Amino acid sequence: MRVAVVILNWNSKKFLEKFLPPLIEHSQGEANIIVADNASTDDSIEFLQMQYPEIRIIRNQRNEGFAGGYNAALKQVDAEYYVLLNSDIEVTKDWIRPVILMMDQDPLIGACQPKIRSYINRSKFEYAGAAGGFIDKYGYPFCRGRIFLNIEEDHAQYDDPVEIFWATGACIFVRSRLYHEIGGFDADFFAHMEEIDFCWRLKNQGYKIMYCPDSTVYHIGGGTLPKISWRKTYYNFRNNCLLLYKNLPDNLLFEVFAKRLILDGIAALKFLFTAGFKDFWAVSRAHLSFYSTLSKTKAKRKLLKQGPLINVYSKNIVFEYFLRGKKKFSDLDPKKFTH
Repeated sequence: MRVAVVILNWNSKKFLEKFLPPLIEHSQGEANIIVADNASTDDSIEFLQMQYPEIRIIRNQRNEGFAGGYNAALKQVDAEYYVLLNSDIEVTKDWIRPVILMMDQDPLIGACQPKIRSYINRSKFEYAGAAGGFIDKYGYPFCRGRIFLNIEEDHAQYDDPVEIFWATGACIFVRSRLYHEIGGFDADFFAHMEEIDFCWRLKNQGYKIMYCPDSTVYHIGGGTLPKISWRKTYYNFRNNCLLLYKNLPDNLLFEVFAKRLILDGIAALKFLFTAGFKDFWAVSRAHLSFYSTLSKTKAKRKLLKQGPLINVYSKNIVFEYFLRGKKKFSDLDPKKFTH
């Protein structure tokens, strides 16, 4: 089988019960299904062994997070294409074939994502990925169909296959050869933004990241950490620093970090007065953690190729959204994306 769908499971029996049946139905003849278990403490394994003995289970010895968990599991998977799929996703009919066809036709496509819609509100895009991911010049991520917490309804406005900056880890198709050649995910991220780092490294090697609108999946989201969580705040801010330091070209590194220090300081104060001390401390702790491991991150940077920014929004999406009222991706000036 050319395609392996790999679900990284951690205490997600309720999602496996709900979403494995449609996954099996809509993947027959297209892919092998594998569950990589990240040392779950619920009865996920027992459930799989009893109900789905045909599904291969890979057992990680400990919970290594999204990045480390997939890295450990995928060393044991032989396929031309990997499909990394969250356990809380409902797939639909013919969800695999259009993406594989697109990637087969262009060997420079390193990774691709389908359309991600909300399982809860099915007419809307879903936060994590929507119709393809981008970043602005300061590393803030956003999507076609979702900027910050403003999530658009899907009216086929993003039904064109386009090159994007990053594909969501909730459902990402990857050439297995490239996954291993660039070292997989960076396990130091543990969770959040590791897919952006992964896609950026692919882009710096000359590969494209694509969005395929002919495939649709429905995502619950927040399956491991709730959408509002000081831990999520911590990982988002810390990992964004890691992301930028590893991948920015030399001529932008100092400028971006100097301005991000100011922007993150403003965000921390906003959290203090609106969300409470835990989120304020999460931002502060994120920066302390980043600087405490800076020598390790410097060593990683030296091993990587940094290239010019392509498909990056050259304005500050924070100012565009909060001060200029640009709430939708279609509100952004396409000429402001770097080429």
